Amino acid sequence: MRNLITLFFFAIIAYSHGFSKINPGPITFPKAEILSDHTTRIPFKLIDNLIIIEAELLDQKGNFIIDTGSETLILNKAHFKANKSFSSKSKETSGVIDIIDNPLEKRLREFIIKDITIEDKYSDVIDLSHIETSKKIHLLGIIGYDILKDYEVFIDMYLNQITLSRVNSEGKKLDSRPYLEKIIDTVHFKLRKHTIVIEASIDDQVLKFGLDTAAEYNQLNKRTSKKVLKYFFPSNRLMLIGASGRQIEVMAGKLYRVKLSDKIYFAPMTTLLTNLNQMNEAFGTSLDGILGYEFFRQQRTIINYKKEKLYFVEFPLNKQ
Repeated sequence: MRNLITLFFFAIIAYSHGFSKINPGPITFPKAEILSDHTTRIPFKLIDNLIIIEAELLDQKGNFIIDTGSETLILNKAHFKANKSFSSKSKETSGVIDIIDNPLEKRLREFIIKDITIEDKYSDVIDLSHIETSKKIHLLGIIGYDILKDYEVFIDMYLNQITLSRVNSEGKKLDSRPYLEKIIDTVHFKLRKHTIVIEASIDDQVLKFGLDTAAEYNQLNKRTSKKVLKYFFPSNRLMLIGASGRQIEVMAGKLYRVKLSDKIYFAPMTTLLTNLNQMNEAFGTSLDGILGYEFFRQQRTIINYKKEKLYFVEFPLNKQ
């Protein structure tokens, strides 16, 4: 029997407005550490290759996935039952594998990370019960771009923590204190709707990748150049589960020679060979692949959405 994995790349596209005005109450993160008036640090755990933080909402305590590939805050319909506070107006969710029609919508008056309050945010309400079953966690939802974009987001796989530092409209940190860690390089990216698009090269072939913290495995478009595919070394086939639970078979292997800059390059990364045509059509762009967990585990990364920049932080010298 082939291995079964679950891959999450939530590309959420809204086709209408008109959200519910009902206030479901604040979301709190009990393990957050306040560093200043504008900066907070949240520890996370890795479940498989997903970044999971604990949170409380409507007297429920559970887990949220940190997902830069998701446009909105997503609540799990399994725990937030449809009622008059939800709307099911025309909206569509597009993912790598399939399209989920008519997710419900909910408006959050406040989203609180300890002492940092995020006001007037929207959420989609989607059935995520198959993720709970697969990952064996109590999943309340997914935190995406709409929450993260107002912060400089430091994703640190070395210390298993995320640091959020609020920025102004130009992307400048409101917290004037510098990072203690040394920044070794900076790379520009393009924001396509809510997707971070970066350029990388494989043996001098320039490719466009989407950056997604919830992609458990990298993905490479199987229709990419043969010059690139010769650096993909297949090893086995896997069954892939999409956002709606649909399954497809994909080829898994290692991708070699990925380079982001003169200083930032990667060891061979576990990668899936997939068809990204549907996602590219949804975003009106042309991605050659997705970089996820395999990217972040090799680079301590800071994301600044306003400046459209990635900063890479030096590992401690005693890293094993």
